[in-house]
Amino acid sequence: MDARPNRFDLFPDVSPFEHGKLTLDATHTMYWEQSGNPDGPTVLFLHGGPGAGASSAHRRFFDPAHYRIVIFDQRGAGRSTPLAELTDNTTEHLIADIETLRRHLKIERWTVFGGSWGSALALAYGIAHPERCQGFVLRGIFLGRSHELDWFLNGMGRIFPEAWREFSEFLPEAERAALLDSYYQRLCDPDPKVHFPAAGAWSRYESACSNLIPRASGGAPASVSRSALGISRIEAHYIKFGMFIPDDHILANLGRINHLPATIVQGRYDVVCPIATADEVARAWPVAKFVIVPDAGHSAMEPGIRSALIDAMERSHVEGKVIKLS
Repeated sequence: MDARPNRFDLFPDVSPFEHGKLTLDATHTMYWEQSGNPDGPTVLFLHGGPGAGASSAHRRFFDPAHYRIVIFDQRGAGRSTPLAELTDNTTEHLIADIETLRRHLKIERWTVFGGSWGSALALAYGIAHPERCQGFVLRGIFLGRSHELDWFLNGMGRIFPEAWREFSEFLPEAERAALLDSYYQRLCDPDPKVHFPAAGAWSRYESACSNLIPRASGGAPASVSRSALGISRIEAHYIKFGMFIPDDHILANLGRINHLPATIVQGRYDVVCPIATADEVARAWPVAKFVIVPDAGHSAMEPGIRSALIDAMERSHVEGKVIKLS
């Protein structure tokens, strides 16, 4: 019997059968968990941001009767500690952390599932360790290139001018010519009266641009949580340093993994990570299935996106086919 009576539904929530903290170095400790079927094929969930952290909802993309579901919070994110810590926090460190976790859990190979920043990390990890990957399910493709970062900071204002204006005008007029540096300085300020308001402005901007149909709550709450600080501070840190990925790295090295099965799910109207990038990756990945969701933006929780992601985990990969969902 189908555990999801509606094709847009997530699977029912499940609790982890194991979780823990893993010491990564003198500074960082990683939160990790496993849920679902301990003897099933393993899927690794990579959250976005960077800095967003994972939640219980992320377990629900996978059939818990079938999959062994591994989720962790990246450095400085979610339940990993210290929260929002930037020391030794780079893409290279995150790739090494994934391998540390894989060895800790004694997993030989896994399917890697990630969206937005999680798609970039999934691809970078796969390129570094192709022998550990069975396949990929990717959403809202992002490669960390300089023009993509400029689009996030400035270009999205062409589609969401009011959100960008609020984002820009949070800063004093004299600081607006250097948006990233000004936000970065404020987000890294130790004074909560400085960093929390900046985190709120950053979070509202990103949230406003993430859904095709705006959420009823309308952006981030007035009271900014500590997790929002983690997201905004770590995102600004990675953007400031080019995501710690050379512009051409992923596409130039895609040949290391493009023989493996993959499903690419992309909202037609994704403003945060526009479809052109997903199209580039799909054209460079002959065996990938490219699923274009016509009535969706960026968020994984939009109905068409989540349905396509769940379907990708439940059906066989189709070589080289573009699917436009009706």
